[in-house]
Amino acid sequence: MAAAPFCLAARAAAPQEAPPSAPATAPSRPKITGPIPAPKAKQAQPHPKVNWLNPTTWPVLPVPLTAVDPNNGTTLGIIPTMLVTNSRDEITDIIAPDFMHNPYFGWGAHGRILAFPSEDTQWSIVAGGEQHVESTLDMLYETGLLRQSPFTVAVEGLYDRSGTARFYGFGNNSFKINQTVYIDQQIGVDASLGWNLSHAWQLAYTFAARKVKVLGTTLPGIPAITSRFEGTNGIGTTHELLHRISLVYDTRNDITIPTRGMQAVVYGGVASRNVDLDASLFTEAGADARFYWSPYPSLVVATHVDLRYEPTTHDVPFWGLSSLGGDTSVVGGSQTLRGYGTSRFYDRNSFSANLELRQTVYSLDAFATHIELQIAPFIDTGRVFHKESTWPITHLHSVFGVGFRGIAPPSVVGYVDIGKGREGIAVFTGIGYPF
Repeated sequence: MAAAPFCLAARAAAPQEAPPSAPATAPSRPKITGPIPAPKAKQAQPHPKVNWLNPTTWPVLPVPLTAVDPNNGTTLGIIPTMLVTNSRDEITDIIAPDFMHNPYFGWGAHGRILAFPSEDTQWSIVAGGEQHVESTLDMLYETGLLRQSPFTVAVEGLYDRSGTARFYGFGNNSFKINQTVYIDQQIGVDASLGWNLSHAWQLAYTFAARKVKVLGTTLPGIPAITSRFEGTNGIGTTHELLHRISLVYDTRNDITIPTRGMQAVVYGGVASRNVDLDASLFTEAGADARFYWSPYPSLVVATHVDLRYEPTTHDVPFWGLSSLGGDTSVVGGSQTLRGYGTSRFYDRNSFSANLELRQTVYSLDAFATHIELQIAPFIDTGRVFHKESTWPITHLHSVFGVGFRGIAPPSVVGYVDIGKGREGIAVFTGIGYPF
C-alpha cells in the first residue's frame, strides 16, 4: 500500500490499491515516428566522492515516505533509494525498499527493483506486506516498447491483498453516507501481444485470467460491504477470463514522458467465468484518446478523453463494471477523478475527460542524474451511467487541483496530486503520469 517516492518513482513500481478491473491495453507506444538517431556517446564520468554534508553525493538516498490517500489514510515511513545510471546519466535501475507504518494495518516493508535495460525493454519486481491484512507480489516484463520489432509483448503476474477498498453502491449519484469497506484479494496473470503494423499502427490482443475474492471487513467508522450490500454480485469468490482486441494509433514522441503527439485506442472484448464464452460476464466496447502539445519547451498541454460501454452484462461482479475515481486512467479500466478515492462511482458505462498544464519550473543535476520539477494545474470531469441512450456529458462530477511532479528522463516520473471535488480534498502520491 505504500506509495512510491516523489521524484524517484518509476512507471513499473508497486501497484496501488484498487478493485480489480479489465487490464490495460498492451504497451503499444512508439518512442518516435521517424528514423531513430543514434545517441551520441558520452564518456563516463567518475562518481563524486561521498560527502556526508552533501546529500547529492550519498550512495543511498533516504527518501521520506508520506502518503495520504482518501481510502488508505496516512502512511509514514522511509525509502532508502539507490539509483543506478549509465554513462549518459540516465537511470537504468532503481532499488528502493521501504519501511512504513499505516494506522489501519501496522508496520510493513516492501522490496522493489525497477529495471530499464533499454528504452525498448523494462521489468520490475515488487513484494511486501504489513502486520495485518495487506500483502503483494507483482512481477512485470515488457519488451518491444519502441515498436522497432514486429511485436510488442507484456506479461504481468500479480497477487495482491488490500484491506481498504471502498464500495458506495451503483450509479452516478451514489451517496457518501453509504460508504462500505472490503478486503480485495486477487491473483492472476495478464498477457498482451501487439502486432506492430508500423510505428504508428498496432493491432493488439489482451488476455487476463484472475481469481478475485471480496471479503467483508471493517475500519474505524466504516461498515463492511456485507452489512449494507449483502447479496451484491462480486461478493465472495469470482473467476474471470478476459479477451480483448484493440486497434491503436500512436504518434507520441515518448512512451513515458510524452510532450507531443497522440494515442488513440478503439477496443472491444468479452469476459467470462470460464473458457465457455456463453457464460459471459459482460461484453465491452470503448475508445480512449490522449493528446499532447508543447507550445514552448517548458510547457506541455495534456488532454485525455475516455468512453466505455458494457452492452451486455450477465451477473457481472460490481468490480467488473465501468468505474470512475482515483489518480490513474487505465484503458478499459477505472478512470481518473482526483477529488475522489479509487473507483468511487460504478455503473455499466462511463465517460471521463482530463486537462493538465505541465509546466517545468526548475531543473538540476543531482544523484547522478538530471531532474526536472513540474507544476501541473488540472481539471478532471466525468460520470458513470446505466443506459446506452444517456448523453454522457451531462451531470458530470468535476475536480480542480494541482500536481507536483519530479522527472528524471527517460524513464522516471513521480508525483503528488491534490484535487478538490464535492466530497472534499484528496491527495495522491505515486508513479507515472495519470494519462
